[in-house]
Amino acid sequence: MADDTDLEALSSCALSAMARVRPVLDKIADKWTILILTVLCPRPSRFNEIKRRLDGITHKALADALKRLERNGLVTRTVLPTAPIGVEYAITPLGHSLRQPFEALCGWALAHGDAINNASTAYDRAREAE
Repeated sequence: MADDTDLEALSSCALSAMARVRPVLDKIADKWTILILTVLCPRPSRFNEIKRRLDGITHKALADALKRLERNGLVTRTVLPTAPIGVEYAITPLGHSLRQPFEALCGWALAHGDAINNASTAYDRAREAE
């Protein structure tokens, strides 16, 4: 873990660059982006395959997210010469560059999800008791 001096420097750097950092984070740190890119990382996939693997995403939410990811250069959309016409989505090198931080974030979520749920439950119980 970084010492307090390193953390202060990192914090100062992030705050001074906030005008550049925030718009980028807004594009990659939403509800579905991490999961969509995780699905596409190993291999290109068609829309319905992505939807099946992301249990709970609506058709509209997935379509909107894929359009946004394509616009931001994180995925490509390829129309397949099939009947009926199919569309396949693939992660770009730019999108693939997010693999390591996303894997770290997913690992952190697995390691600390129970602690967060326990904290939320304790908080809710304390508020109910007030």
